[in-house]
Amino acid sequence: MRGAQQRRTARAFDRAFGWFTVAAAATLIALPLLLVTIVAQNAWPALVRFGPGFLIGKLWDPNLPPITFGASTFIAGTLETSVIALLIGVPLSIGGAVFLAELAPDWLRAPVAAVVDLLAAVPSVVFGLWGLYVLVPYMRTSVDPFLAKYLGWSPLFAEHAGSQSGASILTASIILAIMILPTISSVSREALRATPDSQREAALSLGATRWEATRMGPLAYARTGIFGAAILGLGRAMGETMAVTMTVGNSDNFATSLFDPGQTLSSKIAINFGNALPLERAALVELGLILMALSLLVNVVARLLLRSMTRIGRTTA
Repeated sequence: MRGAQQRRTARAFDRAFGWFTVAAAATLIALPLLLVTIVAQNAWPALVRFGPGFLIGKLWDPNLPPITFGASTFIAGTLETSVIALLIGVPLSIGGAVFLAELAPDWLRAPVAAVVDLLAAVPSVVFGLWGLYVLVPYMRTSVDPFLAKYLGWSPLFAEHAGSQSGASILTASIILAIMILPTISSVSREALRATPDSQREAALSLGATRWEATRMGPLAYARTGIFGAAILGLGRAMGETMAVTMTVGNSDNFATSLFDPGQTLSSKIAINFGNALPLERAALVELGLILMALSLLVNVVARLLLRSMTRIGRTTA
């Protein structure tokens, strides 16, 4: 009798567990759909008013008729800061991850890894304050003049009127690079540590140097994990708001030099949303919709590239 009761109780718990997992999965699917629906609904007036031209428009003027809004300047600012942040942050992150996973002694590995991981817990507004009071003045007085002196022949480092404030595309990119360091480094470090010891031992037994053994072993084995870490960092950089808002200069003009102040999708929303009139607010929500679309596009491309890299790795193996 007791055995039958226990079986009925077990079946009831099993059914409840099954329904719970189904509900959790349905929630995970419904939440993004609900989010996109609400954002699109609030952006609808701007979608109808400006159409596809909103993506390529450069002017943002809510005052003078006809009221015109365009997103191309902010899309360009988002892509510029994110890509430059990756160019700075990825080599530093991978170098730190290789040192911690392959070269650092045991007594040093854990403390340094803990410090790097703690950077991920620092609020973005703290990075923004540090950038505003430390990095911006330093860029204005030291870095920007140095780069302009030796690289001013390049349009990327040309100084224009109003570009000597220190708050610029380059400054915001450096802040973003610092912010994505712990994410990329932590994921890359775990991917490297997951490499079987046989990969390292095989290279060393063939007479490879330490660098060659690392390149042919852990780095080759963990390349998909490192690529995934870089994509996570790119997603963090594209969506960052406060730190970028405090250091990018917040200019609606198209930045042709890294010294120029600029604007990103998220910083434009943060600055203008509170005082925006209904049509401008709808346009700002549409900027958020564009940012979501860019993030989705990055993730889709990343998945395709990861699948291609995995297939190539299996073929060469």
